[in-house]
Amino acid sequence: MSQGAAPVAGNNGVPLLSVVGASKRFGGLQALSGVGLRIMPGQIYGLIGPNGAGKTTFFNVITGLYRPDAGRFELQGTPYTPSAPYLVAKAGIARTFQNIRLFGDMTALENVMVGRHVRTSQGVFGAVFRHRAAREEEAAIRARAQELLDFVGIGHYAGRTARHLSYGDQRRLEIARALATDPLLLALDEPAAGMNPTEKLALRELLHRIRAEGRTILLIEHDVKLVMGLCDRITVLDYGKVIAEGTPAEVQRDAAVIAAYLGASH
Repeated sequence: MSQGAAPVAGNNGVPLLSVVGASKRFGGLQALSGVGLRIMPGQIYGLIGPNGAGKTTFFNVITGLYRPDAGRFELQGTPYTPSAPYLVAKAGIARTFQNIRLFGDMTALENVMVGRHVRTSQGVFGAVFRHRAAREEEAAIRARAQELLDFVGIGHYAGRTARHLSYGDQRRLEIARALATDPLLLALDEPAAGMNPTEKLALRELLHRIRAEGRTILLIEHDVKLVMGLCDRITVLDYGKVIAEGTPAEVQRDAAVIAAYLGASH
């Protein structure tokens, strides 16, 4: 995948993603209250917490699905406003969803090509008149989509419609489509949800390979064992607030985390 991978940002102390004081209210519910995190280039970063802790709300704020009521957001040290998903994608953050959102009647290859179009230059004019530059760009998009399908391990299913892929392969397809945008940050919402142990092991190996290609990863995940064995650092939310942040070992020892999420037996 290295041909189209984003360059690894130098670790000069500037976070790839910095969020300070993010807040979001829905009517009478304060879903987020002053939440923040700092993700350094090349990290696999986990966001965990019990049900209703605000993880998905925070994820949706970062990726532009919800507009925050307050907060400061920076990507590679430059302010960005998460006001709409397509603007966030252009800025360099691509995401998947807990509930798979693929184009079911399109092929796997076509799904990834759709993701790639956020980085195209020919626009509507080229699509309508099909001049040489537009045809060459379309061929490059197709080749890149196939390369990404090969990378996530489902290249042999390029011509199969998305709805006819297995659940695990649909998850891989979503990741390939997100990677097609050449993101600085790959944001994964419950990527292991519904997977069996074999599929989870394959997912873990894939995420390591994605990081090795120069990507930074943020994931929400309920599988604590997977998170603890995969992530460099973790932020824990409860009732819309950060209750802990640190390495997996530090988080596991934190009394507030044990009480709120992991349980006394851990």
